[in-house]
Amino acid sequence: MAQLLSSSCSLTISSGNKPYFKPFDQCSTAFSTHFACRTTPSSFRKISLREEKPHRSFSVCATAVSSRQEASSQTSSGSHPSSSEPSKPQRVMVIGGDGYCGWATALHLSNKGYEVAIVDNLIRRLFDNQLGLDSLTPISSIHNRISCWKSLTGKSIELYIGDICDFGFLSESFKSFEPDAVVHFGEQRSAPYSMIDRSRAVFTQQNNVIGTLNVLFAIKEFREECHLVKLGTMGEYGTPNIDIEEGYITITHNGRTDTLPYPKQASSFYHLSKVHDSHNIAFTCKAWGIRATDLNQGVVYGVMTDETAMHEVLCNRFDYDGVFGTALNRFCVQGAVGHPLTVYGKGGQTRGYLDIRDTVQCVELAIANPAKPGEFRVFNQFTEQFSVNELAALVTKAGEKLGLNVQTKSVPNPRVEAEEHYYNAKHTKLVELGLKPHILSDSLLDSLLNIAIKYKDRVDTKQIMPTVSWRKIGVKTKTVTA
Repeated sequence: MAQLLSSSCSLTISSGNKPYFKPFDQCSTAFSTHFACRTTPSSFRKISLREEKPHRSFSVCATAVSSRQEASSQTSSGSHPSSSEPSKPQRVMVIGGDGYCGWATALHLSNKGYEVAIVDNLIRRLFDNQLGLDSLTPISSIHNRISCWKSLTGKSIELYIGDICDFGFLSESFKSFEPDAVVHFGEQRSAPYSMIDRSRAVFTQQNNVIGTLNVLFAIKEFREECHLVKLGTMGEYGTPNIDIEEGYITITHNGRTDTLPYPKQASSFYHLSKVHDSHNIAFTCKAWGIRATDLNQGVVYGVMTDETAMHEVLCNRFDYDGVFGTALNRFCVQGAVGHPLTVYGKGGQTRGYLDIRDTVQCVELAIANPAKPGEFRVFNQFTEQFSVNELAALVTKAGEKLGLNVQTKSVPNPRVEAEEHYYNAKHTKLVELGLKPHILSDSLLDSLLNIAIKYKDRVDTKQIMPTVSWRKIGVKTKTVTA
């Protein structure tokens, strides 16, 4: 069976190409958790993370314990809807569940009564180590996070550590957990990261496109009724001088009319990988009858959800650097430490934004209202539109209320993008399914600024300014702090 980490576990990391495996009692690194480990003779299996120098040069071995019995007892005790209620997927696999959006989503779904499994190779933590970055908020290990959640709620989250680009690992995970729905966050999600150098551009496209292809094949081979909920990006559309529809556009050309996929104008190697994903998913829906929902998500802000606020060990990451930090989160940290808000160029860049509480709500709505077999749905997942200048003004106003002297300065734009443009994107489908948006308010800004103030001693001001240039991307691998 695939490796399932839900209690006491051991992990060994080694450099090199060959898979590395030790029996449970010989593994060298133990993680602090709070439950007894129950194993069976079939509990051990090698998990090899395929090497992609310099980013995937490690292998993992782990021990497993199934929490299927615990899940069964929860079901019988009434924590899940009875069979008389409308059916909905009960078993949800969250790929990339250790990340910013994935962790919040996994907890939210578990809290709502779904049986949840996290699949992750933990490489997002490695990125920070490579680039000398760190979350503003202290982040516990995934093992301690899951143990804390269990102790607080009594709910188990299963954990599979491995790389979805390794189809053997992914296959075993699918066969072991048998998901009804897969939420796919498991991609390198930063445009600046993909533009650092050749190796990271290649890594981004290999990791994202091949990983998604593997998920599609796993659904086809092992769980054909499984619903794929894929996190895409509004960045696939670019900034066209017409309204952005939700996935499709009806056009008349030379007297004939057809509904076609909305044109894509990606602006980085990361965004291009998302475009490739969308095309591959659309094709497999048509060819294999897969059911899929592509959530083209806007820029996410915030750090707290109802679940992550329950205990400091459950706290989510808060990126503020120029590689992984999103605009509003970065501005709040800059304002809290007295650094001028860094507006790129003219500041007219307009995008869709949403609270992380709405991210988890949107994913739940998509799961509870699955696509039909063979259907490829596209939802634009955001709640409001702001320009960079508008965000800077909002943070400045909120900072003044807290006694902060917030300044703004324009810095050379490291990206290749329009700095003043038309932008009007439709986003009605999730609202029609029941989305109740959290609108960006003064109280939310106060909360973000207060979190930034609380942890301001953890801020490394050297990470604030942008250092990744779209025009200066090169072949040579950068190993120094980005």
